[in-house]
Amino acid sequence: MYDKVTEKDIKRMEEEIEYRKLVVRKKAIEDVQEARAHGDLSENFEYKAAKQFKNQNDSRIRYLERMIKTAKIISEDSNIDEVGLNNVVTVYLPEEDEEETYKIVTTVRANTLKSMISIDSPLGKALLHHKVDDKISVQINDTYSYDVIIRKIEKLEDDGTDQLRKF
Repeated sequence: MYDKVTEKDIKRMEEEIEYRKLVVRKKAIEDVQEARAHGDLSENFEYKAAKQFKNQNDSRIRYLERMIKTAKIISEDSNIDEVGLNNVVTVYLPEEDEEETYKIVTTVRANTLKSMISIDSPLGKALLHHKVDDKISVQINDTYSYDVIIRKIEKLEDDGTDQLRKF
């Protein structure tokens, strides 16, 4: 795995594990026991659903524990005028003649639907440590690349509102 994460990401994962172990697991076990008490398990949808929820919770706990164990911790620090973690970057795409805005985040918080790109994505890698007005070539694979120009960099602090990726 070796996802790149910050100390704050590790802390969030540990908090989620604790919550899932102390609150969610307890409720899931109670739900399974209650559904089991209803009788015939072969046609008991409530039992199957409760068991599935319990298994999903346990799976998430294992996933987070493995993520913490194998993660590479990186620093959030970057120069004031360079693209770094938690920065919102506006780029111009000459081929498309349009601007797009992205937030640069760690791999465990990436969500392309919310314009949050990972530092390990082709665009995220290309943008890191560059400055406003830099023209950057983003290499997608051996045969395709495209250019972007950095128009604006907004420095943000990690306020803890970005959700961790589910799986």
